[in-house]
Amino acid sequence: MGAGHHHRLYLPGESVVHRLPPQCKLLAVFAFALVVVATPRERFWAFAAYAVLLGGVAVAARVPAAYVLRRMVIEVPFVLFAFLIPVVGLGERTEVLGLSLSVPGLWAAWNILAKASLGVVASILLAATTEPRAILLGAQRLRLPSLLVQIAMFMLRYLDVIVEEMRRMRVARESRGFEARNLRHVPVIARSAGALFIRSYERGERVHLAMLSRGYSGQLPVIQELRASATHWGTALALPAVALAIWGLTW
Repeated sequence: MGAGHHHRLYLPGESVVHRLPPQCKLLAVFAFALVVVATPRERFWAFAAYAVLLGGVAVAARVPAAYVLRRMVIEVPFVLFAFLIPVVGLGERTEVLGLSLSVPGLWAAWNILAKASLGVVASILLAATTEPRAILLGAQRLRLPSLLVQIAMFMLRYLDVIVEEMRRMRVARESRGFEARNLRHVPVIARSAGALFIRSYERGERVHLAMLSRGYSGQLPVIQELRASATHWGTALALPAVALAIWGLTW
């Protein structure tokens, strides 16, 4: 697969975090997430310590706080859901700013917000310091199912192609005076979506035949060998190791 262009989430840099092999960072983020999820929700100080750890990673990776905060917008649906839980929750009630809220709902909302936010920040830092293609190569190195990795690779490679195809179709519609304003225009949009699906399917068939003609047998060739030394693993796993030590103090 070609290297292609940089993804929007990737922040080019030469920090120690950027230089770590992707498989090391993937395993570190996964292990950190497991520790966060296993932490009792009543241990407020532990979540604060995890946030400090991620802040240290952001500083080491030279990822600005504003950059992380802007990309945390993806968490908004979870935040809205968390705020709704205390309102509709059952059980003991308490007054907060004049509102009657469920105590178990408040605990559930805090649990979701704290753990989801830490997971989102860790994922943002991973994406900011690792190119998408490198992440997939790291997943391949970690022996994730080959078929899933290949599907993700092709999705990454051709996503922009499909988006550009959609843009051209929209320009073609607008150049003919079409503008979607109400439900009566849904059939036109539906036909465009159908045409886009057919074009994408046919493109996939052509790509598959081209791969077979070049000797594809179910496995993509490994062009770049991603080797990780003991130092790399030790540096990457320092984050979940410290988090695990903090988790141990919560019991």
